[in-house]
Amino acid sequence: MSDRERIYQLLDVVPEYKIGYVIAYLQGITEGEDVKPNRETLEAFAEADQMRRTGTGHRFDNLDDLWNSLEES
Repeated sequence: MSDRERIYQLLDVVPEYKIGYVIAYLQGITEGEDVKPNRETLEAFAEADQMRRTGTGHRFDNLDDLWNSLEES
């Protein structure tokens, strides 16, 4: 049985009230495949790569520390 056939088989047993979750998930993984990042996003990626290479920037272990640093700024 192929993966696609298995998906169809599983869809037959998904309760109706959960079908919306399946649709949302499938849309999320299939939409935007051809979307390319804009210039600003590419620059941010490059900046993050540079920070990783040079060890600069600040690293956070949890969201609380990140939010607290933003409030201090």
